[in-house]
Amino acid sequence: MTGTSSESQYVTFSLENEVFAVPVSVVREILDHEEAFKIPHGPEYLLGLRDVRGQGVPVIDLRLRLGMTKTERTPHTRALVLDVPIGEKAITLGLVADRVYEVIPFRDDEIEGAPDIGVRWPSDYIAGVVRRNGGFVVIVDLARLFSSTEVAMMGTANRLAATA
Repeated sequence: MTGTSSESQYVTFSLENEVFAVPVSVVREILDHEEAFKIPHGPEYLLGLRDVRGQGVPVIDLRLRLGMTKTERTPHTRALVLDVPIGEKAITLGLVADRVYEVIPFRDDEIEGAPDIGVRWPSDYIAGVVRRNGGFVVIVDLARLFSSTEVAMMGTANRLAATA
């Protein structure tokens, strides 16, 4: 008897030449990229705040957060507005991506763990890897991508925007 594998929907996007994915369940909307209101003394990857339907949302340059070069704005640059579950609450943030591709299903049995390369490297944010079209799609674990300090800082940014 063959077991059935469940599948989940993911939004795929690119950073440089790499393809990443996040669960569609956390994506609130996808917007054109706009300049954000700068927040003094924030980390380099925190671009600032953006108004999203009356809510101040911290915007993250995901390329910088992952140690890549800064995002260069193009006509394809987008901001994914996400409600990221962290602990018992969700934090809303915007992630800047070079391009958003599509919503695609991945079967659970297609998702491999993060590769072990024999040295310590910051792979905590990788929830899994899927082989696709001769390459790989990295599924991002958003809750693990940010430390508790960073989450607290973004929560403060959200509260500041609410009182402004």
